[in-house]
Amino acid sequence: MSSRIGLIDYGMGNLHSVARAVERLGAELIPVLDAPAMEACDALILPGVGSFDPAMERLHRARLADPLREWSARGRPLLGICLGLQLLFEGSEEGEAPGLGLLKGRVKALPSAPGHPIPHMGWAPLISTNPSPLLPEGHPAAWVYFVHSYAAAPNDPACSTAEVLFADQPVTAAVWQGPLAACQFHPEKSGPQGQRMLERWLGWVEQGGA
Repeated sequence: MSSRIGLIDYGMGNLHSVARAVERLGAELIPVLDAPAMEACDALILPGVGSFDPAMERLHRARLADPLREWSARGRPLLGICLGLQLLFEGSEEGEAPGLGLLKGRVKALPSAPGHPIPHMGWAPLISTNPSPLLPEGHPAAWVYFVHSYAAAPNDPACSTAEVLFADQPVTAAVWQGPLAACQFHPEKSGPQGQRMLERWLGWVEQGGA
């Protein structure tokens, strides 16, 4: 892999583990702290750990929110991870700030049920929904690592590529629409299964996002 991958650094991401995972796969990593740095990149990764409103505030403070919208509008590849997935949507029950609005729908609190502590933390198997380059048809069930209290509810079910059961209810685990891919789980912490997903995404970028 020789793609130049921009890692959005806005102070809300687990950058070190994501960077190591991407570099292990042979991609060149470019730290992105401002919009001009995006132009040297073939694709972007938007990580995120923490709360929705502070994350959007930091993206605006770094003057990255509008450039991310423009990047997506130009059909360029973007991968969201954990909170990075939630920020792609229009808003969240966790706060009041508008999201990036790249995907229609909102982020909702996980269902509350006895015996199912929130946050949802630990390993769980993915349930494939609509095939994508991230999770192609016929892909065996993958166990991945989650840490989250909220999950996206897309307006268009077709953008979901995987779900996970929480409190016996399916919630969004991964999405794919056009140039946008995103995982609610942490592929960089999900062992060989997560590494293969990142490798498939990088391969898709390498092929020009086709």
